[in-house]
Amino acid sequence: MYTMISLYSMKKEEIERFLSFFYNKEIKLEKDEWEKKYENPVEMAEIIGAFIDNNDKFKINMWVSIDKGFYINVTEHNANQIIKYLYERFPY
Repeated sequence: MYTMISLYSMKKEEIERFLSFFYNKEIKLEKDEWEKKYENPVEMAEIIGAFIDNNDKFKINMWVSIDKGFYINVTEHNANQIIKYLYERFPY
């Protein structure tokens, strides 16, 4: 089983800007969406935190899938709860 983060944007190259900022290297994408699968769900906490901390700088939407077929839109209102849940559910 894996978990997944998806990023979407209506603004061209906005996801590239965010990922380049996050990974501290230039990122080029073919389309304005991005998905990454994680074998260890706790690893998602870092990018979720960076997304929320810089939400005012980037016009992107983040969705997480912790269980197959179930997606949660990450917002400033639920990001902390999602991160806490990751550490509680997957404490390794």
